[in-house]
Amino acid sequence: MDLQSAKTHIDHLRSRLRHTVKGRDDVIELILVALLSDGHVLLEDYPGSGKTTLAKTLGESITDDLPDDDIPDFRRIQFTPDLLPSDVTGMTIFDSDTKSFQFRRGPIFAYVVLGDEINRTSPKVQSSMLEAMAEKQVTVDNVSYPLDELFFVIATQNPLDLAGTYPLPTAQLDRFLFKIKMEFIDRDSEIEVLSSEAERAEPLGDKIPRVNRGDIVGIRKLLAQEVFVNPKVNECLVDVARALRDHPEVALGVSTRCLVLMKPALRAAALLKGRDYVTEEDISWLAPHVFSHRLSLEMGQREPEPIIADCLKKPLEELSRSTLKR
Repeated sequence: MDLQSAKTHIDHLRSRLRHTVKGRDDVIELILVALLSDGHVLLEDYPGSGKTTLAKTLGESITDDLPDDDIPDFRRIQFTPDLLPSDVTGMTIFDSDTKSFQFRRGPIFAYVVLGDEINRTSPKVQSSMLEAMAEKQVTVDNVSYPLDELFFVIATQNPLDLAGTYPLPTAQLDRFLFKIKMEFIDRDSEIEVLSSEAERAEPLGDKIPRVNRGDIVGIRKLLAQEVFVNPKVNECLVDVARALRDHPEVALGVSTRCLVLMKPALRAAALLKGRDYVTEEDISWLAPHVFSHRLSLEMGQREPEPIIADCLKKPLEELSRSTLKR
């Protein structure tokens, strides 16, 4: 596979998502970046914003290319206060026919998993997602079970209804590559949603080609080989991180691991923009979504986005004067 073939597969995914989800082109682009860079996404949204439709369409757009694999394309986990870790990961049960214990897989065993209202469940259940998102495996009764290499999580939390919620711990937040705040769609898009009801209700099937899971995994590996990241980009990322840590309104800055996770995302962003090298445009686009949920601000301070913008200015100006191609 080359970059042109990879871009064709991405175009198919984008077209399928845009056919079903209207007015969310910016969110779709970020979802594709996260998928191709092996990250996970946290959506801060409100009920009825299309998050389930988006995640389900993505799952249905991926075909299984493993002959003996029975992993579903898409599973939804509705997080509630009474949920147990075994409801997510699965459990060991006794099979009376074989007179032995068998592991029954939970809904986390899927290509695309929607964790709906993840902050409504207890920290104990939230922690059951940590190993899966970091290491692509779950451990039940001291036995580890691997998840699929494609494994991708889209989680949601509601910023408006705070009653009965548990704040996500820092370790959990750090597992998400992006935090995306979804706003109401514009008037024209909302009219299009109502006008295209019948069209969107029809199954897409293979009208727009689906993408094999192996192709997505292959694109992830291709990005590391074919999309160039100039050493000046590394210096820019470090300078931004250090500026955030030293900012008087920031209590806790971003980690080095955050910068490591950002590099594949920058490569994916460059490919979506039709380039084989990373530029300051990619950093400017992704930085607010990568850094905002990882910053702890001093009490009573403003939102993180203006602080990130302040810390980006000087490093990006210096980077813009460099030649970033191979």
